[in-house]
Amino acid sequence: MRSLLGHPVIRFFVAAILLFVFWLLIYEVWLHPKGNLDKWIISQIIYQAGLILQAFGYELMREFPFDENFRTLGIDGGHSIWVGDPCNGLELFALFAGFIIAYPGRWLNKLIIIPIGILAIHILNVLRVAALAAIVYYNPDLLQFNHTYTFTILVYSAVFILWYFWSTRWSNFDFKQKVSVS
Repeated sequence: MRSLLGHPVIRFFVAAILLFVFWLLIYEVWLHPKGNLDKWIISQIIYQAGLILQAFGYELMREFPFDENFRTLGIDGGHSIWVGDPCNGLELFALFAGFIIAYPGRWLNKLIIIPIGILAIHILNVLRVAALAAIVYYNPDLLQFNHTYTFTILVYSAVFILWYFWSTRWSNFDFKQKVSVS
């Protein structure tokens, strides 16, 4: 058992799972019941996605700037979308940060790459919400498919690609040298 836990891959997965469980406990027990962090992130997503749509010449359904309970976004003349807590990206932020923390590498590099990755995930999420608002404006029947499949695959792929670049380019961990096949 000791030699199994000494294997870098096993150590990575155990650490990543433990960090994610720790995050879920903190989120479910403390952060989600308070709701402030979820509301703030959602308001930023809606506001920024609205700015993108306005930059492309769309007029929005709601008054801008947003109010405190702003969770919907729509293009005037169409339907609106509602952004719930599970869609704000917080879980992906935690998943990404957990992967980086669990993977071997210098802490200074981790402290640099985690905020960059979280920002990239947030920007991708803002673009996703803007695209979903445009999709529901032009063809509401395509919303469910794109929300459930297209964007889920794209966002999780982006998280994996960010982690892949961390593990192969920035972590300074030579996996081939550290893991011997015996």
